[in-house]
Amino acid sequence: MSHPQPAVPGSASGEIELKPISRVAPEKPLRDVMDGAHRMEIKCLDHGFVALVDAMPRLVPEGQTADAAIVQAARVSYGQGTKQVSEDRGLIRYLLRHRHTTPFEMVEFKFHIAMPIFIARQWIRHRTANVNEYSARYSIVPDRFYTPSMEAIRKQSTGNRQGGEETFTIDGSDPDQSATAAAFLDYLHDAEAQYQKYLSLTQRGVSRELARMGLPVNVYTEWYWKCDLHNILRFLSLRMDTHAQLEIREFAQAMFRLLEPIVPVTMEAWRDYELESIHLSKGEIDAIRAHQHGVAPELSTQNKREAAEWAAKRALLNLQPPA
Repeated sequence: MSHPQPAVPGSASGEIELKPISRVAPEKPLRDVMDGAHRMEIKCLDHGFVALVDAMPRLVPEGQTADAAIVQAARVSYGQGTKQVSEDRGLIRYLLRHRHTTPFEMVEFKFHIAMPIFIARQWIRHRTANVNEYSARYSIVPDRFYTPSMEAIRKQSTGNRQGGEETFTIDGSDPDQSATAAAFLDYLHDAEAQYQKYLSLTQRGVSRELARMGLPVNVYTEWYWKCDLHNILRFLSLRMDTHAQLEIREFAQAMFRLLEPIVPVTMEAWRDYELESIHLSKGEIDAIRAHQHGVAPELSTQNKREAAEWAAKRALLNLQPPA
């Protein structure tokens, strides 16, 4: 028995006649890019995790990866020129190399993530995702706190005001350093002791939205985070960098590991052109050219940070001063 198509208000006569829906079967069998998994999860820190819970596209033709959706989007602009998988790889590498980013926005991933609040506050600075966070106004905050091991307690960097670098010596050779590291852990334990007061006050009737104010930022939060691949790569570029805080780097590396088998061609190109590449300024290029003519590869700058960055690049390029 056929059913009539519904009428939609909006025409001059008050109705619009809908055309029938056409269903197109795939040209070849499809496979799930997550191989049928409900979620794919990697543990992070002591109580955290990154879990991939969905992807778009979820289904791709047999023998292909989700990279195919990037190529499909690019062909709207480039036409039907590339047909083979090898040509698809070349196209993706060309797009990344020349920063043609729109096709990468056609692929999206949804993650479920648990991390300390201080990491979440860094993470939310990337304002390109759809985020829904656990609400401490509606629910009791779980008793989960991030506590680094004593061996992982870092000293304040002398060259970077927002970072830590070498760790404290705790082998007994420097009692002052061992005592400082222990004092830091005591400080965290004292802060975490506020949790029992938080629970007690909520049980005595204090609203959850107020009681949460006294909890420290090493307590864990959770959220669902959905983002397109282009902006995920931007996130990874900043948060897998060695200058990023160690704790958020662990989450970024987990995210990379989850995505690598789903978009392997893109991730390979991103490593080649972004993560493991060197970006040179005009002044740095001039220094390299001068070095080719026997001049010491010095950068003309009074900025200490810029000079230090050039020294690191010069070491990677093995640019030695002329003999």
